[in-house]
Amino acid sequence: MRAMAFEQPGGLEVLKLMDLPVPELDDNEVLVQVKACALNHLDIWVRQGLPTKITMPHIGGCETAGVVAEVGRRVRDFTKGQRVLISPGQSCMHCEWCTQGLDSCCNEFRIQGYQTQGGFAEYTKARAWDCLPISEAWSFTDWAAVPLTFVTAWNMLHHRAGIRPNDEVVVFGASSGVGTAAIQIAKAASAHVFAVAGTEEKLRKAEELGADVLLNYNTQDVAKEVRSRTGGHGADIVFEHVGSAVWQQALRCLGKNGRLVTCGATTGSKVEVDLRFFFTQQHAILGAYMGSRHELLQCLRLVERRICRPVVDSVFPLEKLRAAQERMEKREMFGKIVVTP
Repeated sequence: MRAMAFEQPGGLEVLKLMDLPVPELDDNEVLVQVKACALNHLDIWVRQGLPTKITMPHIGGCETAGVVAEVGRRVRDFTKGQRVLISPGQSCMHCEWCTQGLDSCCNEFRIQGYQTQGGFAEYTKARAWDCLPISEAWSFTDWAAVPLTFVTAWNMLHHRAGIRPNDEVVVFGASSGVGTAAIQIAKAASAHVFAVAGTEEKLRKAEELGADVLLNYNTQDVAKEVRSRTGGHGADIVFEHVGSAVWQQALRCLGKNGRLVTCGATTGSKVEVDLRFFFTQQHAILGAYMGSRHELLQCLRLVERRICRPVVDSVFPLEKLRAAQERMEKREMFGKIVVTP
């Protein structure tokens, strides 16, 4: 099979179109013919080198949609030709963490395309438990734009930050995959959403997704605007995944008893917190990592019913994966970049 893979971490030049064996199935696994796989910053970080041992050559790709090509001997729930998504987060499903719905705390938690081989190939495999049926309500390209970003945004807003109707929610990085998901999930929860992005075009698209207030970080003092437009109270929730470049602005947006929730560090991981301000304002800073199977199923229902929709920026053929990653590194996209074999 054809796959875009690398044999050692490095720059874009390490990505090569390779002819690799089709994955062999265990009894409880499903072979999926990949129709589309969305790109994430995680794919770039893995390619550049993370302190995790991974099998080489390595195939990235965390958000895979396709059709069942073959099933293991013990698989009863899927048949050849069936449309499926592969859950990007995969856990043991029976430990104490998993039984609490905290899958990503499981000691065996893995992300497809990071600790396992991913979907930037003609075929990939997964446990039958990690395959989820999808309908024809959306194309494979659209479905691939859903799982990782929507489940992360849902976990951040609902489970971690405890979003409530009428909450003032500031979404930094509103043009990203997780940002576009956050706007929609927050609106579905009846919140008032501030979208923060760097161009007027991106802000216009954020408004089409339901954002109530549009803030351009290149021309406006975001924290000052949030304070002004909330009657001086500040935000109830700040949704952040950018990292050090926006950290201080994000904290300044928070009102008393506000919650800042973060899932990424795209611009850097080292930040500072003034503890005096932190405890006197009774702020909460919350981390979030992916989400649970239950939360993913909630997201799929919202998308199936068109309460939320996938946002696809662009589609690249498999052999153009380098160009797709380059577009992501330049932060040119709005929504998800998707790769098709």
